[in-house]
Amino acid sequence: MTSRRTAAVATATAVLALSGLASAPAFAHGSMTDPVSRVSACYAEGPEAPKSAACKAAVAASGTQAFYDWNAVNIANAAGKHRELIPDGKLCSAGNDKYRGLDLARADWPASPMSSGAHTFRYKGTAPHRGSFALYVTKDGYDPSKPLKWSDLEAKPFATVTDPRMESGDYVFQGTVPKKSGRHLIYSVWQRSDSPEAFYTCSDVVFGKDSGGGTAPAPTASAPSDEQIEDGQDESSVEHGGHGDGDHTTGAEQTAAAPEPSGQPAQETSSGPSAGPGAGDASSAAPNAPAPAAADSGEVLAETGGDATTPYLAVGGAAVLALGAAVLFGSARRRRSRV
Repeated sequence: MTSRRTAAVATATAVLALSGLASAPAFAHGSMTDPVSRVSACYAEGPEAPKSAACKAAVAASGTQAFYDWNAVNIANAAGKHRELIPDGKLCSAGNDKYRGLDLARADWPASPMSSGAHTFRYKGTAPHRGSFALYVTKDGYDPSKPLKWSDLEAKPFATVTDPRMESGDYVFQGTVPKKSGRHLIYSVWQRSDSPEAFYTCSDVVFGKDSGGGTAPAPTASAPSDEQIEDGQDESSVEHGGHGDGDHTTGAEQTAAAPEPSGQPAQETSSGPSAGPGAGDASSAAPNAPAPAAADSGEVLAETGGDATTPYLAVGGAAVLALGAAVLFGSARRRRSRV
Protein backbone atom coordinates (compact mmCIF):
# COMPACT_ATOMS: atom_id res chain seq x y z
CA MET A 1 0.00 0.00 0.00
CA THR A 2 2.83 2.34 0.93
CA SER A 3 4.63 1.82 -2.39
CA ARG A 4 1.42 2.41 -4.35
CA ARG A 5 0.72 5.62 -2.42
CA THR A 6 4.30 6.81 -2.97
CA ALA A 7 4.06 6.11 -6.71
CA ALA A 8 0.76 7.99 -6.89
CA VAL A 9 2.17 11.02 -5.08
CA ALA A 10 5.25 11.03 -7.32
CA THR A 11 3.07 10.82 -10.42
CA ALA A 12 0.85 13.66 -9.18
CA THR A 13 3.93 15.80 -8.51
CA ALA A 14 5.23 15.14 -12.03
CA VAL A 15 1.79 15.96 -13.43
CA LEU A 16 1.70 19.31 -11.68
CA ALA A 17 5.25 20.16 -12.75
CA LEU A 18 4.69 19.28 -16.39
CA SER A 19 1.27 20.89 -16.58
CA GLY A 20 2.79 24.10 -15.22
CA LEU A 21 5.55 23.86 -17.81
CA ALA A 22 3.01 23.28 -20.57
CA SER A 23 1.06 26.40 -19.68
CA ALA A 24 4.09 28.69 -19.51
CA PRO A 25 4.47 30.57 -22.81
CA ALA A 26 7.84 31.64 -24.19
CA PHE A 27 8.38 34.76 -26.21
CA ALA A 28 10.87 36.23 -28.61
CA HIS A 29 12.66 39.50 -27.97
CA GLY A 30 15.18 41.62 -29.79
CA SER A 31 16.02 44.83 -31.61
CA MET A 32 18.09 46.02 -34.56
CA THR A 33 21.70 46.85 -33.70
CA ASP A 34 23.13 47.45 -37.20
CA PRO A 35 21.84 49.95 -38.06
CA VAL A 36 21.13 50.84 -34.44
CA SER A 37 17.45 51.21 -33.53
CA ARG A 38 16.26 54.24 -31.58
CA VAL A 39 15.36 52.19 -28.54
CA SER A 40 18.74 50.39 -28.59
CA ALA A 41 20.64 53.67 -28.94
CA CYS A 42 18.86 55.25 -25.98
CA TYR A 43 19.32 52.14 -23.86
CA ALA A 44 23.03 52.18 -24.70
CA GLU A 45 23.25 55.82 -23.59
CA GLY A 46 21.69 54.85 -20.25
CA PRO A 47 17.99 55.19 -19.37
CA GLU A 48 18.77 57.10 -16.17
CA ALA A 49 21.05 59.70 -17.78
CA PRO A 50 20.87 59.68 -21.60
CA LYS A 51 23.39 61.85 -23.39
CA SER A 52 21.68 62.94 -26.61
CA ALA A 53 18.89 65.51 -26.72
CA ALA A 54 16.61 63.08 -28.57
CA CYS A 55 17.05 60.28 -26.05
CA LYS A 56 16.55 62.72 -23.16
CA ALA A 57 13.26 63.76 -24.74
CA ALA A 58 12.25 60.14 -25.36
CA VAL A 59 12.92 59.15 -21.74
CA ALA A 60 11.00 62.22 -20.55
CA ALA A 61 8.03 61.12 -22.68
CA SER A 62 8.12 57.37 -21.96
CA GLY A 63 9.97 57.00 -18.65
CA THR A 64 13.02 54.84 -18.05
CA GLN A 65 11.27 51.44 -17.98
CA ALA A 66 10.55 51.53 -21.71
CA PHE A 67 14.29 51.64 -22.36
CA TYR A 68 15.20 48.95 -19.87
CA ASP A 69 12.66 46.95 -21.91
CA TRP A 70 14.45 47.93 -25.13
CA ASN A 71 14.02 44.48 -26.69
CA ALA A 72 10.23 44.27 -26.47
CA VAL A 73 8.65 46.74 -28.91
CA ASN A 74 6.03 44.27 -30.06
CA ILE A 75 2.45 43.41 -30.88
CA ALA A 76 1.50 40.02 -29.44
CA ASN A 77 -1.35 39.39 -31.88
CA ALA A 78 0.04 41.01 -35.06
CA ALA A 79 -0.29 38.01 -37.39
CA GLY A 80 1.04 40.04 -40.30
CA LYS A 81 -1.53 42.85 -39.96
CA HIS A 82 1.04 45.51 -39.26
CA ARG A 83 -0.51 48.40 -41.14
CA GLU A 84 -3.99 47.66 -39.84
CA LEU A 85 -2.80 47.60 -36.23
CA ILE A 86 -0.27 50.43 -36.16
CA PRO A 87 -1.57 53.93 -36.91
CA ASP A 88 0.40 56.61 -38.75
CA GLY A 89 2.65 58.54 -36.41
CA LYS A 90 3.16 55.53 -34.13
CA LEU A 91 5.27 53.19 -36.24
CA CYS A 92 8.35 53.34 -34.01
CA SER A 93 6.38 52.46 -30.87
CA ALA A 94 4.24 49.90 -32.75
CA GLY A 95 1.24 51.69 -31.27
CA ASN A 96 2.38 50.82 -27.72
CA ASP A 97 1.89 53.86 -25.50
CA LYS A 98 4.66 52.54 -23.28
CA TYR A 99 7.15 53.41 -26.06
CA ARG A 100 5.57 56.69 -27.18
CA GLY A 101 8.89 58.54 -26.85
CA LEU A 102 10.22 56.63 -29.86
CA ASP A 103 7.66 58.37 -32.09
CA LEU A 104 8.96 61.88 -31.41
CA ALA A 105 9.45 63.63 -34.75
CA ARG A 106 12.88 65.23 -34.71
CA ALA A 107 15.97 65.39 -36.90
CA ASP A 108 18.53 64.81 -34.16
CA TRP A 109 18.02 61.15 -33.26
CA PRO A 110 21.35 59.32 -32.92
CA ALA A 111 21.99 57.84 -36.35
CA SER A 112 24.10 55.15 -38.00
CA PRO A 113 26.24 55.89 -41.07
CA MET A 114 24.82 54.04 -44.07
CA SER A 115 25.93 53.48 -47.65
CA SER A 116 24.00 52.27 -50.63
CA GLY A 117 24.77 48.76 -51.82
CA ALA A 118 25.50 45.53 -49.98
CA HIS A 119 25.21 45.68 -46.20
CA THR A 120 25.35 43.15 -43.37
CA PHE A 121 22.50 43.69 -40.93
CA ARG A 122 22.54 42.58 -37.31
CA TYR A 123 19.55 42.12 -35.05
CA LYS A 124 20.14 41.24 -31.39
CA GLY A 125 17.95 38.23 -30.59
CA THR A 126 17.73 37.93 -26.82
CA ALA A 127 15.24 35.07 -27.25
CA PRO A 128 15.70 33.43 -30.68
CA HIS A 129 12.67 32.13 -32.59
CA ARG A 130 11.77 31.28 -36.14
CA GLY A 131 10.38 34.02 -38.32
CA SER A 132 10.91 36.46 -41.16
CA PHE A 133 12.46 39.92 -41.28
CA ALA A 134 11.44 42.66 -43.70
CA LEU A 135 13.31 45.97 -43.95
CA TYR A 136 11.91 49.16 -45.47
CA VAL A 137 13.61 52.50 -46.09
CA THR A 138 11.99 55.91 -46.27
CA LYS A 139 11.26 57.53 -49.62
CA ASP A 140 13.25 60.36 -51.12
CA GLY A 141 12.11 63.61 -49.55
CA TYR A 142 11.56 62.03 -46.11
CA ASP A 143 11.20 64.72 -43.45
CA PRO A 144 12.29 63.48 -39.99
CA SER A 145 10.71 66.52 -38.34
CA LYS A 146 7.25 65.13 -39.16
CA PRO A 147 5.60 62.05 -37.60
CA LEU A 148 6.49 58.89 -39.51
CA LYS A 149 3.65 57.53 -41.66
CA TRP A 150 3.32 54.30 -43.58
CA SER A 151 3.30 56.32 -46.79
CA ASP A 152 6.77 57.65 -45.92
CA LEU A 153 8.20 54.16 -46.48
CA GLU A 154 9.00 52.66 -49.87
CA ALA A 155 6.20 50.31 -50.91
CA LYS A 156 8.39 47.20 -51.00
CA PRO A 157 10.99 45.94 -48.54
CA PHE A 158 14.54 46.21 -49.85
CA ALA A 159 15.60 43.20 -47.79
CA THR A 160 13.71 40.10 -46.62
CA VAL A 161 14.98 36.94 -44.96
CA THR A 162 13.51 33.93 -43.19
CA ASP A 163 15.31 32.23 -40.30
CA PRO A 164 18.68 33.96 -40.74
CA ARG A 165 21.74 32.49 -39.08
CA MET A 166 22.82 33.62 -35.63
CA GLU A 167 26.29 34.76 -34.58
CA SER A 168 27.09 35.64 -30.96
CA GLY A 169 23.43 36.23 -30.16
CA ASP A 170 22.74 38.29 -33.30
CA TYR A 171 20.64 37.44 -36.31
CA VAL A 172 22.91 38.21 -39.26
CA PHE A 173 21.71 38.67 -42.84
CA GLN A 174 22.59 40.49 -46.04
CA GLY A 175 20.67 43.12 -47.95
CA THR A 176 21.21 45.61 -50.75
CA VAL A 177 20.45 49.15 -49.63
CA PRO A 178 18.91 51.44 -52.27
CA LYS A 179 20.69 54.59 -53.37
CA LYS A 180 19.77 57.41 -50.99
CA SER A 181 21.29 60.61 -49.66
CA GLY A 182 21.03 62.48 -46.39
CA ARG A 183 19.00 61.42 -43.36
CA HIS A 184 16.60 58.48 -43.69
CA LEU A 185 15.01 55.80 -41.55
CA ILE A 186 15.06 52.01 -41.88
CA TYR A 187 11.98 50.27 -40.49
CA SER A 188 12.15 46.60 -39.60
CA VAL A 189 9.35 44.10 -39.06
CA TRP A 190 10.17 40.75 -37.46
CA GLN A 191 7.14 38.49 -37.80
CA ARG A 192 7.45 35.21 -35.96
CA SER A 193 6.29 32.10 -37.82
CA ASP A 194 5.62 30.08 -34.66
CA SER A 195 3.35 32.76 -33.18
CA PRO A 196 1.33 35.83 -34.28
CA GLU A 197 3.76 38.03 -32.32
CA ALA A 198 5.80 40.62 -34.24
CA PHE A 199 8.54 43.08 -33.32
CA TYR A 200 9.30 46.49 -34.82
CA THR A 201 12.25 48.90 -34.92
CA CYS A 202 13.10 52.34 -36.28
CA SER A 203 16.76 52.91 -37.15
CA ASP A 204 17.87 56.41 -38.08
CA VAL A 205 20.55 56.39 -40.76
CA VAL A 206 22.59 58.97 -42.67
CA PHE A 207 23.81 58.52 -46.24
CA GLY A 208 26.82 60.76 -46.78
CA LYS A 209 27.18 63.81 -44.54
CA ASP A 210 24.46 64.69 -42.02
CA SER A 211 23.54 68.35 -42.37
CA GLY A 212 21.61 68.18 -39.10
CA GLY A 213 18.65 69.93 -40.69
CA GLY A 214 20.30 73.32 -40.32
CA THR A 215 21.52 72.55 -36.80
CA ALA A 216 24.46 70.65 -35.37
CA PRO A 217 24.76 67.11 -36.78
CA ALA A 218 23.13 64.42 -34.65
CA PRO A 219 25.37 62.06 -32.68
CA THR A 220 26.35 58.67 -34.04
CA ALA A 221 24.24 55.86 -32.60
CA SER A 222 25.88 53.07 -30.62
CA ALA A 223 24.43 49.63 -29.89
CA PRO A 224 24.39 48.35 -26.31
CA SER A 225 27.30 46.10 -25.43
CA ASP A 226 26.78 42.59 -24.11
CA GLU A 227 27.87 43.88 -20.71
CA GLN A 228 25.25 46.63 -20.78
CA ILE A 229 22.58 44.14 -21.79
CA GLU A 230 23.53 41.81 -18.95
CA ASP A 231 23.75 44.64 -16.41
CA GLY A 232 20.29 45.93 -17.34
CA GLN A 233 18.46 42.63 -17.00
CA ASP A 234 17.71 43.24 -13.32
CA GLU A 235 15.86 46.45 -14.24
CA SER A 236 13.98 44.89 -17.16
CA SER A 237 10.37 43.80 -16.72
CA VAL A 238 10.77 41.19 -19.45
CA GLU A 239 13.06 38.19 -19.35
CA HIS A 240 15.56 37.93 -22.18
CA GLY A 241 15.09 34.21 -22.56
CA GLY A 242 11.32 34.29 -22.28
CA HIS A 243 8.92 36.66 -20.60
CA GLY A 244 8.66 37.92 -17.06
CA ASP A 245 5.77 38.55 -14.70
CA GLY A 246 3.32 36.68 -16.93
CA ASP A 247 2.83 39.85 -18.99
CA HIS A 248 2.92 38.60 -22.55
CA THR A 249 2.07 41.99 -24.05
CA THR A 250 5.08 43.75 -22.44
CA GLY A 251 2.87 46.17 -20.59
CA ALA A 252 0.86 47.27 -23.61
CA GLU A 253 -2.87 46.88 -24.01
CA GLN A 254 -4.24 44.44 -26.60
CA THR A 255 -3.65 46.26 -29.86
CA ALA A 256 -6.76 47.27 -31.77
CA ALA A 257 -6.88 47.90 -35.50
CA ALA A 258 -5.77 51.37 -36.51
CA PRO A 259 -8.36 53.58 -38.23
CA GLU A 260 -8.13 53.37 -42.00
CA PRO A 261 -6.70 56.44 -43.74
CA SER A 262 -9.32 58.39 -45.64
CA GLY A 263 -9.97 56.83 -49.04
CA GLN A 264 -7.31 54.14 -48.57
CA PRO A 265 -8.37 50.52 -47.99
CA ALA A 266 -6.43 48.20 -45.72
CA GLN A 267 -3.77 46.16 -47.47
CA GLU A 268 -4.25 42.45 -47.83
CA THR A 269 -1.79 40.12 -46.17
CA SER A 270 0.54 38.78 -48.83
CA SER A 271 3.37 36.32 -48.87
CA GLY A 272 4.75 37.54 -52.19
CA PRO A 273 7.91 39.59 -52.58
CA SER A 274 5.92 42.67 -53.57
CA ALA A 275 4.08 42.88 -50.26
CA GLY A 276 3.85 46.44 -48.98
CA PRO A 277 4.81 47.60 -45.50
CA GLY A 278 1.34 46.95 -44.19
CA ALA A 279 1.24 43.40 -45.48
CA GLY A 280 2.54 40.23 -43.91
CA ASP A 281 5.97 38.86 -44.50
CA ALA A 282 6.67 35.49 -46.04
CA SER A 283 5.70 33.74 -42.81
CA SER A 284 2.65 35.77 -41.85
CA ALA A 285 0.11 34.15 -44.15
CA ALA A 286 0.10 31.21 -41.75
CA PRO A 287 1.51 32.75 -38.54
CA ASN A 288 1.26 29.57 -36.46
CA ALA A 289 3.01 27.31 -38.98
CA PRO A 290 6.74 26.88 -38.21
CA ALA A 291 8.95 28.02 -41.05
CA PRO A 292 11.75 25.75 -42.30
CA ALA A 293 15.11 26.31 -40.66
CA ALA A 294 17.72 28.09 -42.70
CA ALA A 295 20.32 25.80 -44.20
CA ASP A 296 23.22 27.82 -42.84
CA SER A 297 21.69 28.50 -39.45
CA GLY A 298 24.20 27.97 -36.69
CA GLU A 299 21.55 27.69 -33.99
CA VAL A 300 18.32 25.75 -33.70
CA LEU A 301 15.43 28.16 -33.26
CA ALA A 302 12.62 27.36 -30.85
CA GLU A 303 9.06 26.72 -31.95
CA THR A 304 7.29 28.05 -28.88
CA GLY A 305 4.10 30.05 -29.08
CA GLY A 306 3.58 33.79 -28.68
CA ASP A 307 0.52 33.96 -26.47
CA ALA A 308 -0.45 30.32 -26.53
CA THR A 309 1.10 27.30 -24.86
CA THR A 310 3.76 25.25 -26.57
CA PRO A 311 1.88 22.58 -28.60
CA TYR A 312 4.09 19.59 -27.92
CA LEU A 313 4.36 20.45 -24.23
CA ALA A 314 0.60 20.81 -24.01
CA VAL A 315 0.09 17.41 -25.60
CA GLY A 316 2.72 15.83 -23.39
CA GLY A 317 1.24 17.47 -20.31
CA ALA A 318 -2.22 16.19 -21.18
CA ALA A 319 -0.85 12.69 -21.61
CA VAL A 320 0.87 12.80 -18.24
CA LEU A 321 -2.26 14.21 -16.62
CA ALA A 322 -4.28 11.33 -18.02
CA LEU A 323 -1.70 8.80 -16.86
CA GLY A 324 -1.52 10.34 -13.40
CA ALA A 325 -5.29 10.39 -13.06
CA ALA A 326 -5.44 6.73 -14.05
CA VAL A 327 -2.84 5.77 -11.44
CA LEU A 328 -4.58 7.71 -8.69
CA PHE A 329 -8.03 6.39 -9.64
CA GLY A 330 -6.74 2.82 -9.82
CA SER A 331 -5.10 3.09 -6.41
CA ALA A 332 -8.24 4.45 -4.79
CA ARG A 333 -10.38 1.78 -6.48
CA ARG A 334 -8.15 -1.02 -5.15
CA ARG A 335 -8.34 0.39 -1.63
CA ARG A 336 -12.16 0.53 -1.77
CA SER A 337 -12.36 -3.06 -3.03
CA ARG A 338 -10.43 -4.32 -0.01
CA VAL A 339 -12.63 -2.65 2.59
